[in-house]
Amino acid sequence: MNRKEIYDRVEDLMNTYCNECFLYKYHRAEKGRNYAHRFCITKCTVGAQIKGYGKKLLKQNKE
Repeated sequence: MNRKEIYDRVEDLMNTYCNECFLYKYHRAEKGRNYAHRFCITKCTVGAQIKGYGKKLLKQNKE
């Protein structure tokens, strides 16, 4: 998988699931922006997928 494909998949995930996300809006309003961002990265399944794609990009940069 090349860089462009990875970027396209991440963009597709974010457009499909992250834009207008109810949980992000709720956590941001109740607990703040930092908590909402941390929740997305550590506990959200979509965030975990995006994180995995990021690791693939880093791996490609090292090669």
